[in-house]
Amino acid sequence: MPSAEIITIGTELLLGEIVDTNSAYLARKLRDIGVDVFRTSTIGDNPDRIAEIIRETLTRTPIIITTGGLGPTVDDPTRDAIALAMDLPTEFRPELWEQIVARLEKFGRVPTENQKRQAFIPKGALSIYNPVGTAPAFIVERHEASIISLPGVPREMEYLTENTVLPYLRGRYQLTGTIKTRIIHTAGLGESQIDEWIGDLEKLENPTVGLSAHPGLVDIRITSKADSSDLADSMISSIEESIRSRLGNSIYGTDDDSLEDVIFKLIEKKELSLTVLEAGMAGSLVQRLSKTQSPLFEGGEVLPALPEDSTLPEITFNEMDIRNTTLALGVSLTPQADRQDVDISIITPDGEQLIQRSYGGHPRNASTWATNIALDLLRQELNK
Repeated sequence: MPSAEIITIGTELLLGEIVDTNSAYLARKLRDIGVDVFRTSTIGDNPDRIAEIIRETLTRTPIIITTGGLGPTVDDPTRDAIALAMDLPTEFRPELWEQIVARLEKFGRVPTENQKRQAFIPKGALSIYNPVGTAPAFIVERHEASIISLPGVPREMEYLTENTVLPYLRGRYQLTGTIKTRIIHTAGLGESQIDEWIGDLEKLENPTVGLSAHPGLVDIRITSKADSSDLADSMISSIEESIRSRLGNSIYGTDDDSLEDVIFKLIEKKELSLTVLEAGMAGSLVQRLSKTQSPLFEGGEVLPALPEDSTLPEITFNEMDIRNTTLALGVSLTPQADRQDVDISIITPDGEQLIQRSYGGHPRNASTWATNIALDLLRQELNK
């Protein structure tokens, strides 16, 4: 399987003015056709530095995809930079200019003289017509290498990737394989504990297994490379079965499953509905559950941090109207000098239980952590 690197171009990216979403999109698409992405880079609008990173990248990988820098202005240097890197002149392509003029006329606009820059590409490059924008893309081939330059506008880049770039790569590199990934979501266990239990699987070469920690949650990523989608799925399933046998009920879902969606499925199965109360969490629990738009969510109340002489059960019973619901969840977050204390109250038709936890991470993550811990405890209660 060939490898690739992605280079995003634009000083605005380095300044943090916009967020690079193109790399993530391209990485997923390349993965799906069996191309390993070894590295992503971001560089500003400087032709010499762009040319330098192109030359450097060509020593490591045969496929380079750049995004950005194909506009009509002086600070759109990608065309000249790639020509410089490949020791080529740029040349004017009349057909590209005609496409630009025709597209602008379609919207009642007259092209400016500087837009002619977009019709210049490195000599001998394969042009890529852009029917959804005015910036033509292009491909420079050199021996086994391909440098593919795409617009930075995400929708244009995505369209050209799907309709031109992926078919081109499949043909040029005779791609028949695939790289597939499955994410296993866990809650209630720390990253170090999971690592201890499945560390042997993390040493595998294909499929590979990796961990990604979030406040109160840990994701396990299984990635397989195979000649067919069915074989890749089979390889993943074998590892997933082993992980499930070791981690049991700490696994709550896979891929697009969210903890709250899983909970509402359990609530529906038990013919219940849910009301929540939170204190000291700035609405994070209520907002999270509201986004599901589940009719089984009866809403909730958001309170400031509880007074020191108050307990969560007392506040839950006195302040929370649960007459129209059969399930209630209360979560209170209380800052301390070196930690955040969390009181969680779960009310079911069988009674109420109070669970206490402490969080020692960054205070800004405390509400997210408390929300995830509380939802997972509710999930475990519903699974009984």
